[in-house]
Amino acid sequence: MARRISAAYHMEPTSGLALAARRLAVFSLIATIMSVAIVRFGFLDFKPALATFFGALALAGLSILVGFGAFAAIWQNGSRGMSIVLLAFLIDAIILAYPAYTYYQYRKLPAIHDITTDPIDPPRFDALARLRAGDGANPAVYAGLYSAEQQRRAYPDVEPIIVEVTPQRAYEIALQIVNRRKWLIIDERPPQLPQRIGRIEAVARTPVMGFREDVSIRIVPDAEGARVDVRSSSRYFEHDLGSNASRITKFAEDMNEIVDSAARPAKKAATPAKPQPKTPPAKR
Repeated sequence: MARRISAAYHMEPTSGLALAARRLAVFSLIATIMSVAIVRFGFLDFKPALATFFGALALAGLSILVGFGAFAAIWQNGSRGMSIVLLAFLIDAIILAYPAYTYYQYRKLPAIHDITTDPIDPPRFDALARLRAGDGANPAVYAGLYSAEQQRRAYPDVEPIIVEVTPQRAYEIALQIVNRRKWLIIDERPPQLPQRIGRIEAVARTPVMGFREDVSIRIVPDAEGARVDVRSSSRYFEHDLGSNASRITKFAEDMNEIVDSAARPAKKAATPAKPQPKTPPAKR
């Protein structure tokens, strides 16, 4: 009896809506991968990548609607395809998870794109200025006091990095962190007399889409140590979704960790105690 039921189930046709939902989900996944590749490998400008990405989101949304229609059809006529619909929903969820997170960040954080540890005298974009002269790019000059006030409210932990090392050593540590994070260095100038001011300009990428964000690092003497100021600014878009502040905070954490680890004294290995010579028992 069980074999007859199983055979009858396998004779039922697969829901066409279920197959359509899966095809839309797969096309959406391919379009998402293509949009990320366009930006990361520089095949085209970021605008076609965004158009492709939004098209992928539309396909994922349509796949969900078609999937619900497939559920209703399977419930009514008993056709196959439930596992296909669930697979389509899984792919759609993976695709839509990141946009949902970015929308949450968009609503939660202020619409600013230029973050710095020194809003009064932010590190300049010298070599990077020519890279921000394109159509639609944000200007190289600092965003201004309104942006600084919004930054102070949203990211109070973004502040100058004070380290108890020489400006030259602070510059070397900053360069080490930049190379470790694989930022593209555009210009580097070590501290030199008489002012001993060091500068590093580099280009970082956002984690998923790979949008370019410009970074300028300035090292100056400060009492017996050095002060490091960082500026990170999105090249495009008015809202950075918190990426620049996060980059500066992690940079500061890395720098303080390296300085602190170098300042800790190395632990000396304990020398084993010499065995005491045995004294012969006293004669009676």
